[in-house]
Amino acid sequence: MSVLHSALSGIVQGLTEFLPISSSGHLVILPWIFGLQTHPLAFDIILHLGTFFAIVIYFRKEWVRILREGFLSIRQKNLGGSVERKLFWCIVVASLPIVILGSIIGKGVEEYFRNPILAAVMLGVFGILLYISELYGRKNKSLKEITLKAALIIGLFQMLAIMPGVSRSGVTISAALVLGMNRESSVRFSFLMGAPVIFVAACYSIISIGKVVGLLTWPALLAGFTLSFLSSMIAIHFLLKFIRAHSFVPFTIYRLVLSLFIIIVFLAR
Repeated sequence: MSVLHSALSGIVQGLTEFLPISSSGHLVILPWIFGLQTHPLAFDIILHLGTFFAIVIYFRKEWVRILREGFLSIRQKNLGGSVERKLFWCIVVASLPIVILGSIIGKGVEEYFRNPILAAVMLGVFGILLYISELYGRKNKSLKEITLKAALIIGLFQMLAIMPGVSRSGVTISAALVLGMNRESSVRFSFLMGAPVIFVAACYSIISIGKVVGLLTWPALLAGFTLSFLSSMIAIHFLLKFIRAHSFVPFTIYRLVLSLFIIIVFLAR
């Protein structure tokens, strides 16, 4: 795997992890389209670590408050109190379903789902779901109004993101919109709840780190991590600004066009 290929994977991972267009779907589809060697699944560790550090650093002030209040609530055995304390437990609850699912089915299922046609179909189907959520969601609740029940429902939807093309951010944003959260709150909660999931996924795969180092040179590893981090920071900042004045319709259109393009290319081959 060359430095250029690694760098491209990092950019794609960072941008598409947070934009609701599916990072795993793009990482499956792009090598297939351009005839590149599919990167080893273990390389996802490096890319995911880049996105994880981006979430932590971009929301560093929020994380300090959330973690401080969360640990205080554990020490005091009191779940009530500040908004940050409630957010801590909502993030925990939202993360549990996919963490449990991942521990049950293991990493092998991800290899099974790495199919460009499946990714194309999921891009289209869940792009339509995003549009429906945008169209019919009440969008009148702020992040301060999120409940543990709502967090659990969003977390259950997040389990669908194990399939390339679904988009972890896309499906969780869709669920939040359906539950009445406004666009910015939906996006912010999706980003925050992504941190523990991405971190756990990276830790779960850490046993494969030796395999990654053996397959890639250090410059390639560094390029993948660095560009994943930088493009993630750009994507987070862009989407939070974008949705203050725009809907998610452009992302739905992009998903549908890409889905149709992949299917046409597949049938033409």
